[in-house]
Amino acid sequence: MPDKSGIWIILFVTVLTLGGCSGRAQSDVASTEKQDYTGDACRWTDSLISAMTVEQRIGQLFMPAVYAFPDEATLASVAEYAAKDFVGGIILLKGDSRGARSIADTLRKISPDPGMWIAIDAETGLAMRLSDAPAIPSAYTLGKTADDQKVYEYGRSLARHCRDVGVNMVLGPVLDVESSPGGFIGRRSFGGDPAKVGCLGVAYARGLEDGGIVSVAKHFPGHGCADEDSHKNLAIIAKPLSYLQKYALPPFREYISAGLSSVMVGHLAVTAIDPQMRSAALSEAVITDLLRNDMGFKGLVLTDALNMNGARRGSGKDIDPSVAAILAGADMILAPPDLRTGIEAVKQAFEAGIITDSLLNDRLRHIFLCKYRFLRN
Repeated sequence: MPDKSGIWIILFVTVLTLGGCSGRAQSDVASTEKQDYTGDACRWTDSLISAMTVEQRIGQLFMPAVYAFPDEATLASVAEYAAKDFVGGIILLKGDSRGARSIADTLRKISPDPGMWIAIDAETGLAMRLSDAPAIPSAYTLGKTADDQKVYEYGRSLARHCRDVGVNMVLGPVLDVESSPGGFIGRRSFGGDPAKVGCLGVAYARGLEDGGIVSVAKHFPGHGCADEDSHKNLAIIAKPLSYLQKYALPPFREYISAGLSSVMVGHLAVTAIDPQMRSAALSEAVITDLLRNDMGFKGLVLTDALNMNGARRGSGKDIDPSVAAILAGADMILAPPDLRTGIEAVKQAFEAGIITDSLLNDRLRHIFLCKYRFLRN
């Protein structure tokens, strides 16, 4: 097992200062309470893993996408994901609050402790996906008009809205630094100043996590200077490493230093880090070498959705992208193009010894240590 003290120093000890931005006193912004889970959490996690079958362990790596509607077919599909495929979570697409609540209640009845991630994109509040849910201003607007305290309050408010509909993970904040007004990331970014983006992003994430909702910083290692939409194509980041260290990576370093929980890796070909031009979400150079080893992140790593064109065009032809993501260092695979094909590919790689038992269990520990904190009954 990875060093326990290293895991918990990074994952669960929250730094009490936002490190600048408005210069606000520590007591003015609430922060996640320090807790020492080391012994109990690691014992609980290892006990959980040891009781699981290979199929159950592999299923935990996947988070399929479902529309948030309460119809019988959707609820039956969600129930099958949980009971047959043993998935570790789901991502809600467009729908309404009743649909989200119905899906969450269905999964709660089926899923054993600690339960499943129910994730959603909510960059402008739950209204981004749920038609009848409240909205919040865009990151761009907040970057122009709000300080860290106000952004923190928006995060806390969003956490309350999430709990009301059964959501426990938000795919945000966006920590991409906007490099030009015409770039793809646009109004999804807090702005063009890395320090401000990091400060406001951490405030937003702290608001979520203080409210009991997992935050997921995205899109590592930074989508801000790419003109391509990675939903449509593999976005190319051709900047030198010195540029990335100065502009793209600082907000993620701030997030990691604050002890926050999860990072999403984007479908970006970053030439200075991976000359093979693989999607960052499928690149060991990006996830293991940079994010894990260089930047010291010990938390939960998610891929961006594997059904995006950027994933398909940034993967090697000789390996299934789900397998590539796990080998690269990702813990969970979001929105695979075909869930059961992805699960079968990982199972075959496991049986062939390409994915080892120890590697699989390492990925599961990251998943369950985070679930211990946020989902355990």
